[in-house]
Parts: sequence; C-alpha cells; structure tokens
Amino acid sequence: MKTRLTFTGSDAAPVWSPDGTRIAFAALSAGERSEVFDKKSNGEGQNEPLDVTADNKAPTDWSPDGHFLLLDYDFSALSQLYVLPLTGDRKPYPFSKSQFPQRSGHFSPDGRWVAYSSRESGRDEVYVAPFPGPGGKWQVSSAGGRMPRWRRDGRELFFISEDDTLMAAEVETKQGKVDVKSVHPLFHINVAPQATERAGSYDVAADGTRFVVNANSDENPAPITLVLNWPADLKKR
Repeated sequence: MKTRLTFTGSDAAPVWSPDGTRIAFAALSAGERSEVFDKKSNGEGQNEPLDVTADNKAPTDWSPDGHFLLLDYDFSALSQLYVLPLTGDRKPYPFSKSQFPQRSGHFSPDGRWVAYSSRESGRDEVYVAPFPGPGGKWQVSSAGGRMPRWRRDGRELFFISEDDTLMAAEVETKQGKVDVKSVHPLFHINVAPQATERAGSYDVAADGTRFVVNANSDENPAPITLVLNWPADLKKR
C-alpha cells in the first residue's frame, strides 16, 4: 500500500534518518528555490525546515549518528558538497573547499569517511575523504565515476561509470587511509533520463547483493518492420 508523505508540491531527493523515524527531502519553494525539510516517516506532523537559505540544495545522505546531513549545493556546473549540522546553530559549511564541482556525498557506515564525486580531473571520478577531517583524499575510480554507495560493512563501494556500468570497488579503511584493492564491473544499468544524483538513480541492499535501479522504461520502442518478398523489390531498382 502506498501512502503519500508530503503535500507541498514538487518534492524530491528523500533521505532516511539512521533510525528510520524521519525523512529529509528537497522541496521546490514558491520562488523556484530548492529548500531542505524533514518529516516523520509515519506522515505525522508538519514539514520541519532544515535549510531554507537562498541557495538551491538537496540532501544526499544522513550520518549514522544522526547529527549531520550531506547536501548538494547549487545544481549548476559549480555544485559543491556541504555539511549541515543538525545540532547547534545548524549552519551549513563546505565539506572541503574546492574550485572543482563536487556532489553526491555518502557517509561510510561508521561515519568516519565520505565518498563523493569530483570533477577535478576534468571528468567525474569517485573519491573518499575522512569526516569531519582534516586529511587527504583517495581516488577510487579511474575511468569516470559518480553516485557512490557503500555496502553496509564499509568494505565495498559501488558507483556508476561513464558508460552507465555499475562498478564495485573493494576498499579498506584503516589507520586514517583508504586502500583500494580492486575495481570491477557488475552490469550495465539503463538509468532513466529524469533520474539525477539528487532524485536517485539506484541504491544497494545492506549486503551488497541486490540493487534497486530507477531504470529507463522505453514506452515507445522502435517498431520492427517485416519486409516480405524483398528479392522482388531489389529487381525493381
């Protein structure tokens, strides 16, 4: 049975809280600006504002301890990854100051690392950096990568390559560094055109064995044409 959660119009990018009791999401305001709210997952109560500043933004992940949200800020080519504390003054700040676009941040299961995509090499690649920092960063993908997702045990990262192949990277995080042991393709996914990093293109089960994909459904496939007596047609030419 489906139950509607929000009634504010155009809402997207839902993110579950760690305990499953709340959902953060982006809502398009009357001024065509995307703001961040959350609401009880059982539908009770009103939308609670989390970040209603002037910038466009959308949540991408909730920290395991429930204290932080990761946000995509500015949906243009200059997008940046921000951290929104859910305690104290709740003032968002950049995850890392960069002159290159960054987006689609996701916390590791222990909350000590963030996987994200950055275009500092000239194309989107997946990186991992410590949270809350400081520290270096480690590149996971090498031939294009976006939309990283962690396996529940933190020992594998999934991401989408430039040709829409779902990739799996075996990683080990210990002693303040990341060791990328292997990267291999799993299968091609036909991502729906309207599925974006903020709206969600795919997700992975806790054990990493099953995936849900917002796939493209071609409702108007190209017709198949059967040509009869084609040798006769050749003689006419």
